[in-house]
Amino acid sequence: MNLLRIALLSTGSTLLGAWTPALPGTAPAATSLVSVVVTDLPSTKATVKLYFYNVKDNFLKRGSYTLLKYVKPAGSRQITLPVDLPHGEWAVALTQDLNNNDLVDKNFMGIPTEPYAFSNNVRPKLAPPAFDECKFLVNGVSKVVTISMKK
Repeated sequence: MNLLRIALLSTGSTLLGAWTPALPGTAPAATSLVSVVVTDLPSTKATVKLYFYNVKDNFLKRGSYTLLKYVKPAGSRQITLPVDLPHGEWAVALTQDLNNNDLVDKNFMGIPTEPYAFSNNVRPKLAPPAFDECKFLVNGVSKVVTISMKK
């Protein structure tokens, strides 16, 4: 039982360590509403995972996203996700988990075998895209970012 408590406390402190509140007397970072519209979903049932990045060096590195959102399409080939993002440069990568195994399945060469897409509708050919190819600016005006899953 003590081992379970230690594991839970360790997990909780790790999660809390990832969240940093604003310092007393400082204003919170300005945010803007961004509506991410994902079209041409291959499945109307499989979960869509949206990975948000605002640190160039972390882009597409496992577990290094700034924000992760899960959305169920609920029978539709399109989803819209409103999210408040701090001002700055952002990029979105997304996948659709067709077999519901909570992984991005890949072939023997490391290429995803499940649907994926990137902001700015970047379509990589031989290598993953760079942050600068996928980035968009969040700057105080509400924004719509449309991403097509169409291959």
